[in-house]
Amino acid sequence: MELILYAKPGCHLCEGLEEKLRAIDQLEITLEVRDILTQPRWFEQYQYEIPVLFWRIDGQEQPIPRPSPRLSVEKLTQLLQQQRESPSK
Repeated sequence: MELILYAKPGCHLCEGLEEKLRAIDQLEITLEVRDILTQPRWFEQYQYEIPVLFWRIDGQEQPIPRPSPRLSVEKLTQLLQQQRESPSK
């Protein structure tokens, strides 16, 4: 599963989500973290939304609903599994 996380340095929510994503060991995940400060378009689009999580399917980025910051690694794993099995949810 290829994931893309739009984030910025110093964002505690972003850092927390990244840490949890990296802690998942039940799924094969490739995580790309994109710093929104490096691209004006990303900053304009996501400055009030971060962290924003997408997954790449067939070369297309598909949004994943924002998980709660209180979600455990186990629950985040389940959410990603459900998303993978039924991406329209």
